[in-house]
Amino acid sequence: MANSPKDRRAPNPPELNTRQKTTTPELEALRDGQTPAKKRSSVDPTYILDKAIYQLWETINDLDQIQPDRVEHYRVSIFGSSRIRRGDPVYDEVKKLSFELARMGIDIVTGGGPGLMEAANSGAVEGQIESHARSFGLAIHLPSEEQSNPFVDKVFRHRTFFSRLHHFVRLSSAFIVMPGGIGTALELFMVWQLLQVEHMKEHPVILVGTMWNGLIEWIGESMVARGLVSPHDLDVVKVVSSSEEAMPIIRANFERFKEGEKK
Repeated sequence: MANSPKDRRAPNPPELNTRQKTTTPELEALRDGQTPAKKRSSVDPTYILDKAIYQLWETINDLDQIQPDRVEHYRVSIFGSSRIRRGDPVYDEVKKLSFELARMGIDIVTGGGPGLMEAANSGAVEGQIESHARSFGLAIHLPSEEQSNPFVDKVFRHRTFFSRLHHFVRLSSAFIVMPGGIGTALELFMVWQLLQVEHMKEHPVILVGTMWNGLIEWIGESMVARGLVSPHDLDVVKVVSSSEEAMPIIRANFERFKEGEKK
């Protein structure tokens, strides 16, 4: 049966939507700082913890609204495996790539750990001799990776992956994804989704190496074909066979950044 005119009325006026409702009355109570109707005979640690976490989310959301349209420095985050060590051709490729970017005056951001992160930070340190570029590490607290690599100028230590991912996004103007595992894929898909829903714009995402071709093909065959992903969502990322092919993309984006600085 067709909806009546009453059923099709317009949504609440703006003054009634000054804040979005959360999903449950319990979270609304946390937002308002209210105690549930049930009288508490003692302090409930779970309630206190939930309230504190929710207030933290609110603070992060509020702070995110004052993020400037432009970052002060052009930075490239390089994602890649911690398991690819010195002596591997990919390690040398990442170090050379980072060296060339740093020579251009581009800051380098990594997870601050071993493997390809170390290669990127190491190349940045060598390249910054000819520029004022810096090398950053966003370290994560893991039993297997307690120490950051020695090639970072500044280390930011995180205990949660979600805060670390958010930090990558806030710092970076572009992202280069080298071969990696689950962690690298997590970082890639986080950035990809933010670009897909236009929470970020004009941030190049470059996948380097032949391993990514299979992923793109799978997304096309399994997601795009079923209408789960739009075809143009695949255009958000660029797949190149080597880091040398990534350089022109970064260079062009860097030049647009500098033009924006002049304006």
